[in-house]
Amino acid sequence: MQFQVIHESPSLLVINKPAGISLLRDRSGAADLWSMLTSDRKLYPAHRLDKGTSGVLLIGKTQAAQSELARAFNGHAVRKFYIAQVVGAFPGGSTLTIDLPLRKGRKSRYRVAGMRDAIERHRDGWRINDDGSGLAASTRVRLLSSEGSNSWVVAQPLSGRTHQLRVHLSWTGFPILGDHLYGKPADAAQQADRLMLHCHRLVLPDGSSYSATFP
Repeated sequence: MQFQVIHESPSLLVINKPAGISLLRDRSGAADLWSMLTSDRKLYPAHRLDKGTSGVLLIGKTQAAQSELARAFNGHAVRKFYIAQVVGAFPGGSTLTIDLPLRKGRKSRYRVAGMRDAIERHRDGWRINDDGSGLAASTRVRLLSSEGSNSWVVAQPLSGRTHQLRVHLSWTGFPILGDHLYGKPADAAQQADRLMLHCHRLVLPDGSSYSATFP
């Protein structure tokens, strides 16, 4: 499994994570990225990307660097931009905001805190009346281009909920290609060789920015 080093300094390692490999060892026993990265040195994880997601991954080379990065991520001070290919014609024009609180569902999945038919589409995006059972989650999404019956979008999660982008896009009617957890595995329109979700750019509080193009 090959990965690209985007940036390296005495305190920080930035890589372009490949799709299809877990960052940390899981119950499957399959190869994990962390074992490869730490085969000959000590490193400290600062955040995670899902197994299927590729893109920019920040890793501390010291505990102090890890702590600083973790505070920034936990405080939502890191601006994150993802590129995704979704099913359907995503609305063009201005950036839209998906304000849909999330809660944990069955089998480690997450869902919107409410009924799907209660989601309201308005001029600036989507929202739902929260019944108090969910955790606030907000995502900005903008159309990049259309390709046949699919769309390429850039998504900026303003909160850091698990699987937030995947849930938000699926529940608003635009599931990510290759997402069999939150989409419809049998739907031919959603078939892909991988999860079509890529962390394109991360911007740190000090203004430093790291990016990786979609494979």
